[in-house]
Amino acid sequence: MMVLHQSPTSPYVRKVLILLDEAGQKDTVTLAFASGTPIDPGTMPVGANPLGKIPALERPDGCTLYDSRVITRYLATLVPEDGPIYYPDGPRLWEVLTLESTGDGIVDAAILMRYEIGLRSPEQQSAAWIDGQWAKITRALDAIEARWMAHLAGPLCMGQIAVGCALGYLDFRLDDRNWRSERPALAAWYESFAQRPSMLATTPA
Repeated sequence: MMVLHQSPTSPYVRKVLILLDEAGQKDTVTLAFASGTPIDPGTMPVGANPLGKIPALERPDGCTLYDSRVITRYLATLVPEDGPIYYPDGPRLWEVLTLESTGDGIVDAAILMRYEIGLRSPEQQSAAWIDGQWAKITRALDAIEARWMAHLAGPLCMGQIAVGCALGYLDFRLDDRNWRSERPALAAWYESFAQRPSMLATTPA
């Protein structure tokens, strides 16, 4: 049995949990809770992942995998041949990987904003740093709205899951920023995508 080190509020973990749910593979892993920050690793699985980050997937027959994109790529290989294809072959693969990277990049910037606000005292915080991270997010959202809506409307893939988790994290942690403003197509897509059972089952609280 594989062990997934995780926290239910992590959008990177959520990607993995959604893939497991969508692929009918939830019974292949045991969940182990972990929590910490860059300042205090707490119960993060530093033995399994020296970077002290989640998710980390311990396997009985191989090395521990970490970084959500590595884990999801591995788990996708365990889906039966007649099952869904989360990383398609051919030219579309590069679209999926790029869209997944865009979703993860949105999360990266949002978490850096959270760390700046939550881990540093007000006098230490940099408004320019916070604004710079939000600028990355808005550029990425604008690019998805302008260039990726047709892909989001296609068959379920890891690019869609990553974007869905990123938008869910913005709602969870940065709701006051109102990412939906001036992005009606993306907002409409997310309203529908968020109703998937796998999304509802992993909504952070």
